[in-house]
Amino acid sequence: MESRYRYSNEIVYNNFPWPINVAKPRKEAVEKAAETMLAIREKHLEKGSTLSQIYDPANMPQDLQKAHEAIDKAVDKCYRDASFTTEPKRMEYLFNLYEDYNTTLFTELDKTERKKKEK
Repeated sequence: MESRYRYSNEIVYNNFPWPINVAKPRKEAVEKAAETMLAIREKHLEKGSTLSQIYDPANMPQDLQKAHEAIDKAVDKCYRDASFTTEPKRMEYLFNLYEDYNTTLFTELDKTERKKKEK
């Protein structure tokens, strides 16, 4: 088995920029959806299924699939009221948000560096 890092959208959790100032009810909706998904997943695991089996795209239990869709919808609502119509639209929005966050971050870092040099 190799010890180097591998990146894949199929085997790791994808990071994404979380929106700033999400309303408490929307955060709570994500938490509730996640708790529901975990309970459903646990139910299937208690029946003897493995994670590999229940996350096989060809055989994923319908209740688990719906639970993940509910999480997706709750997370989408944290970004904006309107649903994303396609996955590429969602990705475009997230990349733009990521770019905005980084631009702000580097601007703030640049200001800090200038202040240090002025001293």
